[in-house]
Amino acid sequence: MPESAFAEKVALVTGSAKRIGRSVALRLASEGADVVVNYRSSKSDADEVVAKITAMERRAIAIQADVGKRSDVVGLFAAVEKEFGRLDILVNNAGMFFSAKFEELTEEQWDRILDTNLKSQFLCSQAATPMLRRSGHGRIINFASLGGLLAWPSYTHYCVSKAGVIMLTRCLARALAPEITVNAIAPGTISFPGDAPELAEDFIQRAPLQRTGTAKDIEDAVVYLAQSAFVTGQVIVVDGGRTLT
Repeated sequence: MPESAFAEKVALVTGSAKRIGRSVALRLASEGADVVVNYRSSKSDADEVVAKITAMERRAIAIQADVGKRSDVVGLFAAVEKEFGRLDILVNNAGMFFSAKFEELTEEQWDRILDTNLKSQFLCSQAATPMLRRSGHGRIINFASLGGLLAWPSYTHYCVSKAGVIMLTRCLARALAPEITVNAIAPGTISFPGDAPELAEDFIQRAPLQRTGTAKDIEDAVVYLAQSAFVTGQVIVVDGGRTLT
């Protein structure tokens, strides 16, 4: 494999057993990085991602952790330190999405989505900081959402969590500079094989580019932010122009 900007670098992608996280983990490996595949419950899927990465002649391990819990996060990063001795790129992808009418939204639902979508990014970024500082060119890439920019009344809990991700990104960009850059990606609707097409109809009608995004659209944004040394505190909106309408 030819040398690349990611040669000899180690990336950790949370929630990388499926969908966007899986695609990002595989793309970073294809670009030359060794990858830590984090999962909460999808062990067989995570093992499959690891097998695909090792077939690329890159190192990879799968580590189970609920990244919304500090004890699990401490164990996750201890395992990364032991196995690789370094970390260069943290992709905070783990997330949860479900609707709930505001009047019926429970405290348990609120806590669950805030823990998964926002608290996890705080915990992982904090735990990763010492290794990323040692790297000298650390990168944190957080996953936000259009829900952090637009008000969706049936997803109040989700929108609040993702708006929090955007402000967390901006605060960390200042707090961790100059050794670490911190940016976020806010995807629009991203389609995967097997997704019900009717779920994307409203998005397609509203987006100027008249299509949903693909995994590659998000992978490209991650690679750009992981390579860039002069972009920090930014939210890259990958939505086909949806937020313009």
